[in-house]
Amino acid sequence: MRAGKNPNSKWKIVTNGIVRNNPTFRLVLGTCPTLALTTAAMNGIYMGLATTFVLVCSNVMISLLRNIIPDKVRIPAYVLIIATFVTVLDMAMEYALPDVYEILGLYLPLIVVNCIILARAESFASCNSVGDSALDGLGMGLGFMCSLTIMGCIREVIGAGTFFGIAIGSLPEYSMSVIAMAPGGFLVYGLMMAAVNYISNRKRDKALREEIRIEELKPIIIKEGK
Repeated sequence: MRAGKNPNSKWKIVTNGIVRNNPTFRLVLGTCPTLALTTAAMNGIYMGLATTFVLVCSNVMISLLRNIIPDKVRIPAYVLIIATFVTVLDMAMEYALPDVYEILGLYLPLIVVNCIILARAESFASCNSVGDSALDGLGMGLGFMCSLTIMGCIREVIGAGTFFGIAIGSLPEYSMSVIAMAPGGFLVYGLMMAAVNYISNRKRDKALREEIRIEELKPIIIKEGK
């Protein structure tokens, strides 16, 4: 998929990953960290920022090398590039942010095999300019981070009675701990996907009805014009 050159198309590249092709709720990618790390809102932000860094950097590098990498070995080459940036991030976080590194745990190195990153490398960065590829990585990363943060907020408030680690009055006494567990993760994820699909389908149906109405009115307008 090649992107256009006008400013509107640049903006669409960014918003595409946040709304229309949201990797979590629309493309259903990266479900392992989505379910495992969204027990708290801050976890979603940490994981989202880490994934965004790798997405932007790997997209830029793959776009730069897209005419050099042989087609037969492109997937191993993409994985190697992604793994390089994940290793850099892993080492930097272990040194500078040990608390965050501990929270993300195994899911930080597993970014290497995150389907979001490999999918964008193959479908976008490999056939678009460096600038567009960076914007695509940014949009997808922000979409992933927003999804994880929203899920984390819901699960944290209901499951622990806190909001970004701050207790909400006496709510912790009435919290439903099951929401912070694996079953709660699946439940919240499923409900949010259903809500996103319902809203998207309503908008699509509304646009379709508007197109049909315009098509029905065309013969009348043409007749009156004569």
